[in-house]
Amino acid sequence: MSTAERFLIAITLVFSLPWLVWRLARTERWAPLVVVQIIAGILLGPGVLGRWLPEVHAFVFTPEVGLALNGIAWWGVMLFVMIAGVELDLRQAWTQRHESSLVAGLALGMPMLLGCMAALLLLRWPGWMGLAAQPWQFITGVGMACAVTALPILVLFLEKLALLRQPLGQRILRYASLDDLAIWGVLALVVMDWTRVGRQFGFLLAFAAATWLFRRLMARVAQPDRWFLALIWLALCSFGADWAGLHFMVGAFLAGAVLDADWFEQVRMDALRHHVLLVLMPVFFLSTGLRTSWTMGGLDMLLAAALLLAASVVGKLAGVHLAGHWLRWPPGEARLIGWLLQTKALIMIIFANILLDRAIITNASFTALLLMAVCSTMLTIPMVEPLLAQWRKYQKT
Repeated sequence: MSTAERFLIAITLVFSLPWLVWRLARTERWAPLVVVQIIAGILLGPGVLGRWLPEVHAFVFTPEVGLALNGIAWWGVMLFVMIAGVELDLRQAWTQRHESSLVAGLALGMPMLLGCMAALLLLRWPGWMGLAAQPWQFITGVGMACAVTALPILVLFLEKLALLRQPLGQRILRYASLDDLAIWGVLALVVMDWTRVGRQFGFLLAFAAATWLFRRLMARVAQPDRWFLALIWLALCSFGADWAGLHFMVGAFLAGAVLDADWFEQVRMDALRHHVLLVLMPVFFLSTGLRTSWTMGGLDMLLAAALLLAASVVGKLAGVHLAGHWLRWPPGEARLIGWLLQTKALIMIIFANILLDRAIITNASFTALLLMAVCSTMLTIPMVEPLLAQWRKYQKT
């Protein structure tokens, strides 16, 4: 059988298996399609399919098929991260900077602290820290992974709950936007190649100069041309960041973050995000699943994932509750916001992929983080719905 035929079998599995499970099992409330796609990627990876049906796994997912899937996955995730950067609205956060910085800081700082403590505990056993990592990189990377909020998935959840255009929803987006900016800043520090600091400094200088010129160009051209220019800009920034020793996804985020959302029609940007999620991101989820590993033993992996999940949930809720107490929020509002900011899924998986690419974490750590991200995202809607009903009832009184 040719490589093209094996590739098409893999693509068929990518799009059919998660959709059938999502549709037939009616998992929308506790597991949106994006979560089912992530789980399907894990099941099709070496840890499950490769272990129980190794001949089937080896037949379909040959090295050549893996390379083809990775190419699609890279471009899809670059587009997704650029869109997240474009939609990052810091102007509104600046107008409410006291409240936004307090909530965002505690919502990020508390789970990161507990996540760092969990990473310190994992360091007591071999097999969790990557070969190229310093202990501080592993601890900081795992800690930040526990603190991540997935802004694009949060938008989808807020839309599902009819909160996106409401004042509460806009507040939550402000908090998540500031956290998103901090997450990428810490990631750039963690993955920095200290042997190529000069190259990285040169990239940042060139990026700043190119951004000034590119923004002037984007302001002058017609809107149809902006979409093509944005894609060229994305490819160049991603290449420059990867060449400098950062990661191409850091470059993709920077490429989007310096673009104004007003330059693009909101309807078309929403449609682009939807189509990227529909057409390209399932391939990324599969390629992510192909990197999972259970070689340390299933129980060890589950215990590590449970430890990281506890650090993430407890830290996020504690941080937001403390902020709500200082700001004198109404009863129940802190728990509601805390659970919504708990959403991880895509951004945490992208974050963990970068750590794995840079050998800061191992495949075992990656698998534990992946399970943590899936579980935390699956908990969000079931926990939020009753809290939201109580909050709305309180608002009416």
